[in-house]
Amino acid sequence: MTKPRSQLIDIQQTPYYHCICRCVRRAFLCGEDHVTGKNYEHRKAWVVERLALLSQVFAIDIASYAIMSNHYHIVLRLDKNKAISWDDQQVAKRWRQLYAWPILVHKYLRGQTGTAETAKAQAIIQTWR
Repeated sequence: MTKPRSQLIDIQQTPYYHCICRCVRRAFLCGEDHVTGKNYEHRKAWVVERLALLSQVFAIDIASYAIMSNHYHIVLRLDKNKAISWDDQQVAKRWRQLYAWPILVHKYLRGQTGTAETAKAQAIIQTWR
């Protein structure tokens, strides 16, 4: 039976996680597809660049990775202390490198929210942290 990530990931137990992502239906992530003859090797550099960006944005370190023709493996270390050390503005700026801010967070960071809105914006940022 599947479990939600909140029950699977426990940084107190271990900060290291081995993640795998596989392609479906005999699709190719990288390398040469022997059936169609198409070459997807150019995607490997994109995946490596994206991993580097994500490790800079989030509080994770990439311990190891391997990119195969139809799947990849990543060993990550979650850095809880780094995430805790960031203030709300740092967390929001990092999040914005990948996603758009909700209007409430934008208003909060400009100092244009009341007490209830501030609490809600801080809760959103805490979820991102």
